[in-house]
Parts: sequence; structure tokens; C-alpha cells
Amino acid sequence: MSSNLKVLQVIPKLGYGGAETGCFDIAHYLPENDCKSFIVTSGGDLIKFINKEKVKLIKLPVQSKNPLIILFNAIALIFIIMFYNISIVHARSRAPAWSCFFATKATGRKFVTTFHGTYNFNNKIKKFYNSIMARSDLIIAGSNFIFSHIKDNYSDLLDIKKKLLVIFRGINVDYFDPTTKTDEEENILLKSWGIKDNRKIILLPGRLTSWKGQELFLEAINLVNIQLGYDAFYAVILGSDQGRDIYKKKLVRLSEQYRMTKQIKFIKHCKDMALAYKISNIVISTSIEPEAFGRVAVEAQAMKKLIIASNIGGSKETVIDEKTGYLFESGNPKSLCEKILKALNLDDTKLKEIGIDGRKNIVNKFNVEKMCFSTYSEYKKLIY
Repeated sequence: MSSNLKVLQVIPKLGYGGAETGCFDIAHYLPENDCKSFIVTSGGDLIKFINKEKVKLIKLPVQSKNPLIILFNAIALIFIIMFYNISIVHARSRAPAWSCFFATKATGRKFVTTFHGTYNFNNKIKKFYNSIMARSDLIIAGSNFIFSHIKDNYSDLLDIKKKLLVIFRGINVDYFDPTTKTDEEENILLKSWGIKDNRKIILLPGRLTSWKGQELFLEAINLVNIQLGYDAFYAVILGSDQGRDIYKKKLVRLSEQYRMTKQIKFIKHCKDMALAYKISNIVISTSIEPEAFGRVAVEAQAMKKLIIASNIGGSKETVIDEKTGYLFESGNPKSLCEKILKALNLDDTKLKEIGIDGRKNIVNKFNVEKMCFSTYSEYKKLIY
């Protein structure tokens, strides 16, 4: 019966973000359960890892917000749906979701959307554009925070014919496993980062953008140094500026102002994030706007690392405060400073205990197998 199920996922680009990796994971999970799997995307680095024997990849300019291209994509999707006899179309972003909406209406196929963020709006036109994510047969929220956001802002589009549910994002706990990394790999990465002594490492991963809170992080590190009277650790800001040169220069100037140029390491990219977590002692997530899910907090816990995260958004659901990490008051560098000092004063036994509890938390609740199984189960309910 399940062999008749054919699922087409549509996503702007297949990069390394949470939405993209979720799409990738489900695309490869479906063939293992005798379902046909298709992806429509414009490109992306993750494409080279797709198993072409299991997943049919089709390229369209679905990253575009141009109304004419959205219409073109809708027409192309109609032909794809009819040619491959697609059962379900799953959109993971707003622009392609409009194309999918028109294509599924024309073909009578089931339409699924996943809210991967809050999609901020400041006028009626933007809200209408965002509302496409709530116009599907099945609406998936990536966290309870997103679930509440949908109900609060798009209640007029929700009815008994549409299903809204939470399916937590999942990560590959086999990849994010500290036992898979060798001492040699760790030493090579430390050397490439210019870290030569045994000082502790505090890691802040995430692309360089103001809402990720890198400025707040630098302010908190400065406060920690003042409290300690010296710089007792390295602070690594890991992430690309993605063309935000002015913001990157602002962060560099701030580190110079606080006289932390030898302590702060700006690392643009790391191919092995599991290894980056492994060599770190404390991982920080300083987002000043709510994270839809908060992948950093989940990955860090899977790697048995103490996580300190803002007490907003998805992190409140993935971090067990005082057990798998610490939550600090969002936007407050003094609060973050206090949590960092608390973490630095923990002994190895307590750190190990927190690490074990953290990995257990992620394996039980946020592993990729659970996410894929839940999504697949909902697909089947739509059709059968």
C-alpha cells in the first residue's frame, strides 16, 4: 500500500540550514519505506550528497519571489505532479509554497507546509504573503513556540479540515556523537583555529547577523573578564558574515575596544560541526529574537556539551534549565555573564553529568529518526 505514496518536497535551496537538512533527511527516509521521493530546488551545497538512485532531483528557480516566476514554477509543478503521479506536495518556504498551492489546487493533490520560522510581518500585504504556509491540508510546526505563533496569527485560516501539529526537528545523533571524533582530528582543528594552549573554549556558532546576538556575546565576555580579572578562555565566534561586511567590522571593532583581540577568534566556516562542538567546553546561543527550534542548543547537547541559551523561542523547549544547560535572560549581557561564570566554576564530574543528561534528552526527543517517522506517518494519514 505504502509503495503508492509519492512525495515531492519543494525548498528554495538545499544548504546546511535546519529546513534544508530536514528536507534532505526525509527525502532519504521515504525510499527506505517503499515510498517514492522527489525534491524540487534551485540548487545548494547539499545537492552533492543526495543519493540520486533513491531521490529524484529536479531543478527549478523556486528561490525566486518574483510573481511571474512563482507562476512559472506553478505551471512546471503541475506537469511534474501529473507526469510522476505525485501524491503529496510538501513546501518548506513561502515563495515555493505559493507555486505548490496553485499546482495542488489544479491537480487535486494533498498540500503540506512546514513553518520553519515566525515569518515576521509589519503590514497586511506581508501577512497575506506569509499566510500561504497556513493554507495547506497539513500544517507542521517545528516547535510548540511556532505552533502557538500560528494559532495566534493565522487562526482565521485554521478549520477542522486542516490539521495543525508539532513535529520537532531532529538531528542525526549518530553524526553528533562525541565518541566518533579522534584526538588527531581535534588537534588539527585546534591548530587551524590558532589555539595552542589548554585554555577552555567557549563557542558561539551561527551566521553573523545582529539577531543572533554576537554583540551581546562580546559584551558578556568582557564582563566575565572583568569579574575574573583576566582572560581565562578563548571565545570562538563561528559563522559566515554572508556579505554583511559592516556587521563583521563592527564586531571586530567591539573586540578591539574591549581589548580582547587575542582572546576572540573569528572563524568563518567549519566543515565538521560535530568536531567544533567536541573541542569546545561551553556552547552559547545568544539569539535576541526567538529561534523557531534552536539547532545549536540541540547539537551541543547531543555532543554532551553544556549549552547556555536565551530563554526565548525553541530553546525553552530543547534545553532543560539547570540540568542539560542554562537559560539566561534574552538580550541581557549581565545575565549571560552570570551563567558563563557559573559554568566555568563547575567541576569535571558535574560537567560530565550535564553532558550525559543532555545527550539523553536529545536522543529521546529530538533525533532525526523520530522526526522522519512522525512526518511519514502524517503523510500516510493524508492519503489512506
